Amino acid sequence: VNFLLIDAVWSGTERTACMASERQPHVGACWPFVWERLNYFTYGSYPIPQRWRVDVFFTMLAVGVVWLLWLEAPRRGLGALYFFVVLPVCSFILLSGAPALGLETVDTSLWGGVLVTIVVSAVGIVVALPLGIVLALGRRSTMPAVRLFSVIFIEFVRGVPLITVLFMASVMLPLFVPEHLTPDKLLRALIGVALFASAYMAEVVRAGLQAIPRGQYEAATALGLKFWPCMGLIILPQALRVTIPNIVNTTIGLFKDTTLVFVVGIFDLLRTIEVARIDPKWATPVTSPTGYAVAALFYWVFCYAMARYARHMELRLSAGRERG
Repeated sequence: VNFLLIDAVWSGTERTACMASERQPHVGACWPFVWERLNYFTYGSYPIPQRWRVDVFFTMLAVGVVWLLWLEAPRRGLGALYFFVVLPVCSFILLSGAPALGLETVDTSLWGGVLVTIVVSAVGIVVALPLGIVLALGRRSTMPAVRLFSVIFIEFVRGVPLITVLFMASVMLPLFVPEHLTPDKLLRALIGVALFASAYMAEVVRAGLQAIPRGQYEAATALGLKFWPCMGLIILPQALRVTIPNIVNTTIGLFKDTTLVFVVGIFDLLRTIEVARIDPKWATPVTSPTGYAVAALFYWVFCYAMARYARHMELRLSAGRERG
């Protein structure tokens, strides 16, 4: 509290405002540094005239998240269609550009800050759960080839650090494909993060599947349900409800692990702070702690919101089960 608020400096145009002096021997957070660099922290090097496209993307994403997660929202089926189909397509066109539509092409090397953090984490979270479900079902499959592939994939990915996966995706992948088919650097990182998270999510889902009593499977079979209707209507809803805390824990871990994309040259929020803090204009002893405090607050707000929503879902589902 002393550092961030009481002893903090709130106005100024250069580093001298955040330097200790006889009049102010104790200097806290250097907020003028944050105000000046806030756009860089948000957009990275995204062209200034085109940043309205990022703002539109943030707005569309917020609408999609609220529509999907608000249980009393109208037409939630349309909300799911918007979130999983309309939003990804529109976001790709908006952020990357489409000359045919009058949108200038913006290379992903110019993306940075909060934009990259949100894109990487959103793609990773959205892809990890369905892919993790498929892998979990594959690991329990009676088909040897499917089970073997799932086991090898899960154990291999879980056995290496995320940095290694990102390095392989960014550096080694181009060596195995023709140059004209080499994926974009950001796309490679997205693939690496999604695959890494899906392996962990698969084990979370598998734990939920194992927690379901055998009688549930037998009852579904007695009703004449085939495999996929049985899983989709009977087993998976119960398994996912049981594993909500673990799913949220994995999701929060993935959201924080997106900071590791800086090792492959992608400027996420933490990387933009790292770059901005060495600016000679703001070279003070409190500049770096201020930048890291901003990053900590950003990640805490999002992770706390996810944890609270998950807790709300647990209580709602528990109440429904008790009434039933």
